[in-house]
Amino acid sequence: MTGSSTRDATLASIRDNKQSFDLVVIGGGITGAGVAREAAGSGLRTLLVEQKDFSWGTSSRSSKMVHGGLRYLGSGHLGLTRDAVRERERLMAEAPGLIEPLRFIMPHFQGQFPGPRLFQVLLRVYDAIARNQSRHLLKPAETLFWVPGLTDHQLAGASGFTDAVTDDSRLVLRLIAEARRDGALCLNYTRALSITRDQGQVTGVSLLPAGTDGPIQVSAPLVINATGAWADQLQSKDPADKAMTIRPLRGSHLVLPWRCLPVSCSVSLFHPRDNRPVFAFPWQGTTVLGTTDLDHEGDLNQEAVISKTEVDYLLEIAGRLFPGSSVKETDILSTWAGVRPVVTDGTGKDPSKENREHAIKSDRGLVSIAGGKLTTFRVIAREALKLGLDNDTGDRIRPDAEPVFPAPPALARPEALGHQTWQRLRGFYGEDLASLLEAGQLTPVTPSGPSDLLWAELCWACQAEDIQHLDDLMLRRSRLGLILADGGKALLPAIRQHCQPLMGWTDETWQEEEARYLAIYRSAYSLPGREAPHGD
Repeated sequence: MTGSSTRDATLASIRDNKQSFDLVVIGGGITGAGVAREAAGSGLRTLLVEQKDFSWGTSSRSSKMVHGGLRYLGSGHLGLTRDAVRERERLMAEAPGLIEPLRFIMPHFQGQFPGPRLFQVLLRVYDAIARNQSRHLLKPAETLFWVPGLTDHQLAGASGFTDAVTDDSRLVLRLIAEARRDGALCLNYTRALSITRDQGQVTGVSLLPAGTDGPIQVSAPLVINATGAWADQLQSKDPADKAMTIRPLRGSHLVLPWRCLPVSCSVSLFHPRDNRPVFAFPWQGTTVLGTTDLDHEGDLNQEAVISKTEVDYLLEIAGRLFPGSSVKETDILSTWAGVRPVVTDGTGKDPSKENREHAIKSDRGLVSIAGGKLTTFRVIAREALKLGLDNDTGDRIRPDAEPVFPAPPALARPEALGHQTWQRLRGFYGEDLASLLEAGQLTPVTPSGPSDLLWAELCWACQAEDIQHLDDLMLRRSRLGLILADGGKALLPAIRQHCQPLMGWTDETWQEEEARYLAIYRSAYSLPGREAPHGD
């Protein structure tokens, strides 16, 4: 059964059986997926709907870091840092291969704040919260050993510590898979039209799935609004209800061939223009440079796009701190821009000074969530459920110690797969690992790099992971569109050969999907203003 037919069967079941649910989760990003995972795992009848694709918004375009946030600790947000560090440790232990440790190096330059002594104090607190020690102080020569090509001008040394990195979209998909295993129904490309109420109390949601004739009404006494930057669109418009004020902030990134900026760890740098932290880190065989932090004023229903100013800003720090790299616009493989749903008090703070802690508001059966971090999705989900169920003791929610991710089956590693690829597959797919191994060839899609993605993974995605469009496959189920030149256009004929039959698409449909995908890539994941190549 293809992902499309699975979705059709779920829709038919909801429409024909007029099912009622204990809760409906609106939003298929990290927060919504986390809520669905905790709710279904607690035995609650759960429906999750997403108006576009799972992880389409911020949750496929984050900085990929599962971290405590040293800068939040430095600004006094001890509670946020504590929760994030503890969740980071838990996730690395439960899902190695999906959440992987990554070494961070923070160079110190003479006269720059914070200096090595103060930064080591912060790291000492950071390590104490995590209950392990990862910090160390490097001399200038040792720093250049860790970060070849870094400028040595006024270099005073560096601090090293450990955080973690993930594929954010795969993290969302793994959560959805676990929620489904516990009985949740999850639908992408299904828009929540309105919340229905009776005498002010939530009674359900009116839904419009893409490609259907009309709305579907589902009943539920609780709706969790986990739509991120869109959260205020479902909140009450009555001024007396004091809705949360959301400030959409855009963070943009550049993806470079690793040879252009060969870093083996995450290098955290302060931008010389505004002293904001910027990272260069290895990801899926490439180097990612980011992030920016500025107000996003575009239509939230359109793909967020990096600006020329942001491209220049990120290239500037690469040129200053890696003077031998000579990174140019023509080197850039792709870009991505995500919109952070930051809750603001409206006082006009600099974007980087806004509070990153989450906020949750309850309104007679509608619980709205905004803000927060990728790392703390489980903490946020459990808090929202407790509030929505009006039960502070949490006795309807599964025990806190139960794992988010159960261990994958104890299968023997196929001889064709290396140890690193095997660990990644175990983390990405969990209990679906055996089915994945039978889905297709266990050979790399790009044998000469940069990724170790297998043909079996693309085939599995087409059969079981709700793909409705080619961009779902190229940008979120896999990251081929981000790590290959021109969005992987040269690879599309081979992908068509493997995937078109599994999707059940006609030749005409494939051609339409290919044109749609390449248009999306060039408008939102390439350099701003790049035109389609001649001959398209």
